[in-house]
Amino acid sequence: MRTGERGFGYVGIILIVAAFGIGLAAIGELWSTQAQREREAELLLVGRAYRQAIASYFASTRPGTPAYPQRLEDLLEDRRGPVLRRHLRNAYADPITGSNDWGFVTTPDGRIRGVFSKSQRAPLKSARFEAGEVAFEKAASYADWRFEHVARNQPAGPAR
Repeated sequence: MRTGERGFGYVGIILIVAAFGIGLAAIGELWSTQAQREREAELLLVGRAYRQAIASYFASTRPGTPAYPQRLEDLLEDRRGPVLRRHLRNAYADPITGSNDWGFVTTPDGRIRGVFSKSQRAPLKSARFEAGEVAFEKAASYADWRFEHVARNQPAGPAR
């Protein structure tokens, strides 16, 4: 081996490993973005399910009984009438945070009329929401995606 050719193979291997690392980093970024998009889609499905369950609870309210649930568990087992009603099959975890700790949109008497994620992470999706979710387009975080039931002639309630 000539003295001027020493180390070229080693430098070539280092360059190949660096290129491989850059490629893996790009794939990791793509995977992370795709995973967040999937969690967003799941949040939309779960939030809509909660909103629909609250609307069902509200619609099945008899005069003289509270129109909104006190707890999310009331959506699973509505015992206000002679027959047990299930407005929701099971309690869902927040897909963004992974916990069952939802934020609530409440009525003045503290009853639940909507849910939202407590995540302060910025959403990727910013357009093409369903009717009634137009405000989601301007959301700065997932906590701004409020899945609430609004009865006709009723103002929006405070969030806690």
